[in-house]
Amino acid sequence: MSQPLPDGSFEPSVPDKPSTPGSIQRLKALLRKTLRVTIQDGRIFLGTFVGTDKHLNILLVNSEEYRIGPDAVDGDPNGRFVGQILVPWRLVQKVEVGGPNVRQPLPTDEEDESLYA
Repeated sequence: MSQPLPDGSFEPSVPDKPSTPGSIQRLKALLRKTLRVTIQDGRIFLGTFVGTDKHLNILLVNSEEYRIGPDAVDGDPNGRFVGQILVPWRLVQKVEVGGPNVRQPLPTDEEDESLYA
């Protein structure tokens, strides 16, 4: 609704911006955090979360892949660097947020911008 001004004219009001749903706020809070994503075939991807697409596939950068269990090479769970990866949501079994003991340091402010360049 318009607001009256002292001279009697009206100033058009700007509609209120709708608030962001809590689910989107929680997803945004995960940006640039280290995630551990376990998929159906037992592989685990450890990388920095940089977004999703409209199908909720998970985009990770600076990622490593680990194979645990019978698929591990000679029983060795050591990972390999895979870089950027888009994990299909339909394959995801579990997603965990890395804590303070995770190997990868969080990026500094200068590095934040380079993730999206």
